[in-house]
Amino acid sequence: MNDYTNFIGLGVAGNFALHLEQAGESADFKEVVTDDPNGPKGMFPFYIPNRNDFLGIYPLSHDTIILPQKTCNVQIEPEVALICDLSYDMLGNVIEITPQFFGAYNDCSLRIEGAPKISHKKNWGASSKGLSSTLIPIDRFGRGGIMDRYRIASFLRRDGMTMRYGEDVELSGYSYFYSKLIEWMTHQINTQGSTGPLEPISEYLREAGLPTQAIISIGATRYTHFGETNFLQEGDEIVVVVYDNNLYCMNPLMMMVNRGDLNQEGVSALVQKVVRG
Repeated sequence: MNDYTNFIGLGVAGNFALHLEQAGESADFKEVVTDDPNGPKGMFPFYIPNRNDFLGIYPLSHDTIILPQKTCNVQIEPEVALICDLSYDMLGNVIEITPQFFGAYNDCSLRIEGAPKISHKKNWGASSKGLSSTLIPIDRFGRGGIMDRYRIASFLRRDGMTMRYGEDVELSGYSYFYSKLIEWMTHQINTQGSTGPLEPISEYLREAGLPTQAIISIGATRYTHFGETNFLQEGDEIVVVVYDNNLYCMNPLMMMVNRGDLNQEGVSALVQKVVRG
């Protein structure tokens, strides 16, 4: 897997309709006021280079999720990640976010009540997140570009069975996408304060020396009933697939997952074994 230790890791919360409700997290945002009730609720850090607390621990793996030592529910969050370049003005404000690649991502999360910030559920150590080692170049992050034809699906393999974990959805199903997402993220990074579960991202960027590259996960999709009600166990296998819908469709994709045959054109796949810490 590529070394992203100098990239800042950020995520978007609430960018797919009903996910927060399914995850039992909508109440966490009761203090957060947004201009658009149907838009994302905020951004959160999951990794900050050279930081001297839990957020400074590099959490990404392309093949393993290590469960926390403390017993609690842990859930897959199937997402798309953008590998982005960041540009700043003379004051250290972000002025440009340029997505260069995209791929399958697992924003694996703890389901714990009373966490003061989103980030406390996101990084519990090494191999607590997942990013595919196969990333797809972005020709243009806008309508008419490559991402128009891509979808995301996710699965859990347990005891020899493969179950759908998240809904199979178009990337265009994100509430905010393309230029609307870029504009929102730029504003959010520069203005977000420490309100409710949110944190001051701009302060963290300055503390990290204004990193010029970022991994940004743009929001978890909705769960199937199985995904909403089942949590990770030792021995499970997680599969998140971002795929070209012009080349593949739902049922053949399931057969590819069962065969472990995901190293194909037009596919960014993340397959992680779940182990106990």
